[in-house]
Amino acid sequence: MSQKRPLLSLFARRRRDEFPDKSSPEYQYTEAVLERHKREGLELAVQVRWVAMAAIGVLMLFLVPFPEVLYIECILALLALNGWFMRRVGKVGQSKAELGLIFFDLVLMTYGMVGPNPLSDQTWPHAMQYRFNNFPYFYVILAGGALAYSWRTVLAIGTWTTGVWLIGLAISVWFVDPLPEYSDAVIAALPDQQDMAHLLDPNSYQLQLRVQEIAIFLIVALSMAVLVRRFNGLLRSNAALERERTNLSRYFSPNVVEALSTNDEPLKKIRNHEIAVLFVDIVGFTEFAATRRPEDVIETLREFHGLMETAVFAHGGTLDKYLGDGLMATFGTPDPTEQDAVNALACVRDMMDTLDTWNDDRIARNQPPLRVGFGAHYGPAVLADIGANRLEFAVVGNTVNVASRLEALTRGLNARLVISDGMRDEVIGEGGHECLDGLRRFADQDIRGVEDKLTVWAFERPQGQTSA
Repeated sequence: MSQKRPLLSLFARRRRDEFPDKSSPEYQYTEAVLERHKREGLELAVQVRWVAMAAIGVLMLFLVPFPEVLYIECILALLALNGWFMRRVGKVGQSKAELGLIFFDLVLMTYGMVGPNPLSDQTWPHAMQYRFNNFPYFYVILAGGALAYSWRTVLAIGTWTTGVWLIGLAISVWFVDPLPEYSDAVIAALPDQQDMAHLLDPNSYQLQLRVQEIAIFLIVALSMAVLVRRFNGLLRSNAALERERTNLSRYFSPNVVEALSTNDEPLKKIRNHEIAVLFVDIVGFTEFAATRRPEDVIETLREFHGLMETAVFAHGGTLDKYLGDGLMATFGTPDPTEQDAVNALACVRDMMDTLDTWNDDRIARNQPPLRVGFGAHYGPAVLADIGANRLEFAVVGNTVNVASRLEALTRGLNARLVISDGMRDEVIGEGGHECLDGLRRFADQDIRGVEDKLTVWAFERPQGQTSA
């Protein structure tokens, strides 16, 4: 019994892998990704088919005499049209309509290659149709199938081509009457060379060569089916990784997601470098929320956070955390850049413009505008993972505390934005003078938690924007 249980467990896992739960989010997401890739591949396959049919059509003009070539050109046009129908009905996996169109492809090509040309007046034996080496054109259909279809469909193209070609060959051998006078003439011309006479016999189908071309085609089709199946597995793995990355992006900033996805232990090492810290907070939100339905409050917060989050990510910042009716963002995490202070201040400018537009829209909807305060500071901080089993990327240091206090100072100074003197100096050092327009100097400001008084710079609030 102890030996059977691992086998049963392995069989159960394999069955779960082969027959996944179609109602699961993982399956639905993966199928959506595969559908997108299938549509892209199908579009490419149809375009390749059209180019191939056009190229073959031009080639036939030099290989097939007129008017026989018109019959070949009509078959090529039908194959091109059939590709358009395939694009319309194609989907992930297989469909009866799609398989039917593929089968029509193969039958049409086989008949065009070995069937009689109604525009030809040639009277040679039917076996001569197989001497023109038309079979390689089936590889065009097989290659197109590999671009867009499942491995099962590629395998179907290989096996169906083999079957249809063999059926056509059997019908030709058994039901089409030969012209013995041609065989007699060749034998009479080569009385002592029976092998050569047989090779040159116009009535000979040279079955050994027919079997060889079919066998090679089937081997190639099997190889391509294995390749497509492996490629589909890679697509599924990539879809799973893409889904995981998308889920990470809901909780982490893009730059943190990039670090998490491209490095094995990107945040484990404790680092200490200078960063810009930004605090954003809605002023008087407690009073605002007290007189409104919880649903309205949550909806307002979602709109606000969405606008602020977009601005943070657009300027290369990291959304450290939401703080109820506010948020904390850092610039220079997890890795510093040469424009961290400038990016932080440019982000604030973007946020203020966005909030002005949002408040205008709120007023138009008979809703009160919201007053928002911003505080930013630049200085050293410690960056590392904290926690045991559930890790969190944390930024620790007095720089964070000062930035928070500066945001709180916006109430007393009636300002939208307050930054430290150190933040201003860093912005100037980074060449961001235009970000400092409109800032006014306030010296000797008491900052809770800071021993010495600080000089700060504030972007004062315009008249009429003093309340929430």
